[in-house]
Amino acid sequence: MNAAASLAPRPLRVGVCGFFIECNRWSPLSTADSFFAGMDLAGDALQAELRREQPRTLPDTAGFVAAMNRLGPWEPVALRLAAAQPGGPVMHSYFESVARDIEARLLAAGPLDAVFISSHGAALTTECDDPDGELFERIRAIVGPNVPVVAVLDLHTNVSSRMTDALSAFVAYRTNPHTDLRERGEEAAQLLYTLVAHGPGVVELVKLPLVPPATTQLVRPGSPYADLIALGQTQAGGSILNVSLCGGFALADCAKCGFSVVVTAQDGNRAAARALATELARAVWQQRHRFVSPLTPLPDAVRAAVLAGRPGGQPLILADVADNPGGGGGGNTVTLLLALLSSGAQGVLLGVFTDAALASEAHARGVGAEFTAHFNRDSTDPVIAPSLSHPARVLTLSDGRFVGRQGMVSGSQQTMGHSALLDLGGVRVAVISQRQQLIDPAQLDVLGVDLGTVCTLAVKSRGHFRAAFEGFAPPDRILEVDCPGLTTPNLATLAWTRLPRPIFPLDQDLTWTP
Repeated sequence: MNAAASLAPRPLRVGVCGFFIECNRWSPLSTADSFFAGMDLAGDALQAELRREQPRTLPDTAGFVAAMNRLGPWEPVALRLAAAQPGGPVMHSYFESVARDIEARLLAAGPLDAVFISSHGAALTTECDDPDGELFERIRAIVGPNVPVVAVLDLHTNVSSRMTDALSAFVAYRTNPHTDLRERGEEAAQLLYTLVAHGPGVVELVKLPLVPPATTQLVRPGSPYADLIALGQTQAGGSILNVSLCGGFALADCAKCGFSVVVTAQDGNRAAARALATELARAVWQQRHRFVSPLTPLPDAVRAAVLAGRPGGQPLILADVADNPGGGGGGNTVTLLLALLSSGAQGVLLGVFTDAALASEAHARGVGAEFTAHFNRDSTDPVIAPSLSHPARVLTLSDGRFVGRQGMVSGSQQTMGHSALLDLGGVRVAVISQRQQLIDPAQLDVLGVDLGTVCTLAVKSRGHFRAAFEGFAPPDRILEVDCPGLTTPNLATLAWTRLPRPIFPLDQDLTWTP
């Protein structure tokens, strides 16, 4: 070996793992099958996925890997990465099996230089309200206090001190709709190199008694969240490595709920991190009254759709925010659909509606078939997902596989399962088999939808459709509709059991000091 080769830096050995799910207390339980339908890969299978140009992982992991490849020699040590669509609490036995597997693979891997975690941060199990903190602690216990452990989390994470105490760096998304996952993964890689050189870093957390409804957490010009995130970013620099302002996910209904300010610092500068987190938390509290927004009554929304379908009408988006699969909704309530059909509205496209039985029947009948479509025929909850029957014609069929092209899943492989586009007369419905929100135009592309023929786009989504369909309708033509569902932003209507009280906006007269 020549002298130059002997002086070459040793490749960093970095463990890659994750447990990614957002849990709604009131949604049906999430099982191993929920993760099988999403992604559950370990060892060699995960290693192969990390090498793919269009992996099944979320873009944060793809961005981390790409940045590490650019920054220097490294060896990814694939542990296990499990991810599922938002749903109810995870069966604890499944979570425990994932956590133990990650522990075993960490121990077998030998000494690592760092660990990267892809996590949502708002998980629940049937026995634990902080599985994220549990997993982070277990990882830290194995690698020891001096190995950097870096996590990328959703902006809606519910943060606990167990989570932050176990991490060396905490990186949350800064956009909503979430379009910066890849950038945050790249940032995590850059932080990892900094921490390897300067020590594992410190993470400080300040929580507020504030649960902003999901519809108020959009990050767009003029919104309170955008202003606060921008303020936080002006404070990063020097020993402050990252500032994350996390609105949280109230529908988890757990003690971790609440707006969180999280600051990462290097060189053990915990005092600076704590001071900045406290200062920013005060700024958030002063803006709390801006995190309140009304929904559009259903009759007003339907009236707007009728007008949009008439000559000279302007494109319109109706968001069925209370049935958002991205927050644990079933994607199968019929309140908005029935109202649109009854109104005679024309040029409406509703997507995506989760009904595997109906999609399967459409595939069996074939393109052009006319039949009576029975929505929710297999529903076990006639209150949340009542059935609906209506004459329909099969327009197009698809296996549901797509590669995201705009928005949160851009560049990653996804599937909706067997899918069909049905014409109900004035209203077309994109029916899918694997529950998910309308998050990317590619979901409609594979069904042959020409958005130029759509007057009103009715979406089963809370906010990510905004990035996917930017430009279809101006902001003042996007209406968040007040309908029933498991993801309602009307927090006062829910039967809270574990949410810490008092908390704003449920308790309006609350005073708070950090």
